[in-house]
Amino acid sequence: MKTNLTTLLLVCFISTLTFAQDWKTYPYTPTGSLVSFPTDEGFHSEEPTEWWYANGEVTGVTSGKTYTYLLIYFSSSYSYAGYDGFRILNIMDESTGQLYSDTKPVNYDSKSETELLVEAYVFLGSQDTWITKRDTDGNLIPFEYTISATSSFGVLQLDYKTTKRPLLIGDDGYLEQGSENYTYYYSQTTNEVSGNITLNGTTEAVTGTSWIDRQYGSFNPYLGENYEWFSIQLSNGMDINAYNVFTPDYAIPDNLKYKVFAAYVDETTQYTTSDFVLERLSYHWSDDNVQCYSNKWRLTSDKNKIDLIITPRHNDAEILEPIRFFEDATTITGSVNGVEVTGIGFAELIHAYEHPIVTFNAFEDEYFTPNTTISWELTNPDDGRTTYYDVLYSTDNTNYSALATDLTATSFSWDASTLENGDTVWFKIMAHSSDNVLKSETVSAALQFNLLTVSDAVFSDIKLYPNPTKNQLFLKGLVQLKTLDYQIIDISGRIVSKASQDLNTAVVLEINTQQLRAGLYFLKCITAEAEQSYKFVKK
Repeated sequence: MKTNLTTLLLVCFISTLTFAQDWKTYPYTPTGSLVSFPTDEGFHSEEPTEWWYANGEVTGVTSGKTYTYLLIYFSSSYSYAGYDGFRILNIMDESTGQLYSDTKPVNYDSKSETELLVEAYVFLGSQDTWITKRDTDGNLIPFEYTISATSSFGVLQLDYKTTKRPLLIGDDGYLEQGSENYTYYYSQTTNEVSGNITLNGTTEAVTGTSWIDRQYGSFNPYLGENYEWFSIQLSNGMDINAYNVFTPDYAIPDNLKYKVFAAYVDETTQYTTSDFVLERLSYHWSDDNVQCYSNKWRLTSDKNKIDLIITPRHNDAEILEPIRFFEDATTITGSVNGVEVTGIGFAELIHAYEHPIVTFNAFEDEYFTPNTTISWELTNPDDGRTTYYDVLYSTDNTNYSALATDLTATSFSWDASTLENGDTVWFKIMAHSSDNVLKSETVSAALQFNLLTVSDAVFSDIKLYPNPTKNQLFLKGLVQLKTLDYQIIDISGRIVSKASQDLNTAVVLEINTQQLRAGLYFLKCITAEAEQSYKFVKK
């Protein structure tokens, strides 16, 4: 029995190992995939845009220093000053917080469409390479690479070995993205890294981990719709690729064109969904106060009960060319299925935020009564910025008192219990993000407080007599009015008479009722400010 159990366990182990490694071969096409390896690791001449992306975190073997880095080779049919594309190389010395960044145009000497063979001639520099390794017989070694990238401040010379099955974004490696674009997309979420980093003339051996992203299609991150993207590597072995794409009016529609959460769970399970929430917890302005980026996030998803806090490590990791965007290493804490996890990752932020802009909805005739609702509009909504509102009032337009704070609705009702009839009152709306980094305020026009409604205030002095009447009906108390429209309406709702009267200095208006039949009528008085109806009887 023991022998059988041992044999069963051994068979299960061998089967699991075999299944776990079945992708480590070329050619390799995952079941149902539109992506094949090594072919789709190479160039795609028929696609207008593509890029090879890697971020990583490594530790110096001698110094123990931590370095994070970013490397992007971008190729496009769009001309970049006559070049094929550009390269971005960032190295962050985490011990000092010093960012070294270099963006240069490149031409690609080799454009292999059968394997990963990037040979980039960097403007005013040397040749960079990102290629698949070969064995002694000249055969490609599946999912193993060498990277060599040089800049004025340093050099990356790294060996990569992918250790997890590629994550196919969209489940088959293809997505419609944004309003009218598409992308082929896969991630190699965990890669063992070894090699050397040279920084400011000092070379050190390093080891660590990396993330590879590969996209090609019509979506151009530097010309198309803005987005916020995150790579996440968790301590439980789960890896996540999550991003939001914004429409031109800053909405994030709830579908896979705009919301993507792709998860590598283990060697047998991966999935893509739009069922997740990315909440921005704080924001940060660039050093020159021109661009504002989100700066801390909470990522939640019901599937696998994911609840993560993502925090950037620095505030000054902004890249200025070819466009302004922010990219930095992150630290991650939280839980998956109720179990605590930690993690590392990167955030790439191309979406910039604005201060909220608010305008008051008009107050009727510049009156404010206890029945008046204070309302306003947010004229620059942004699904990435939850806007909160504080409502304040003042009777001198200098000293303001709070009525409500942190509202998310754009209206507020107040009983005005502290005001007296005839007071002048101003309202102020302070709109702000959760951390008050994004904020603005707007003040209403001066309003007259009246305990009566507008209608009551306008018609408060008007009296109708005699009632019942025979041939003439009189209105007095018209001193507040310049003009008056009136209608006489019978009990069936039919207008039997109407007129418009310029009152000038008249304080009494005479209305002829001689032609009316005996019965009940309504006199409807209409001004620019309000309207009021009076009931009278014709004898």
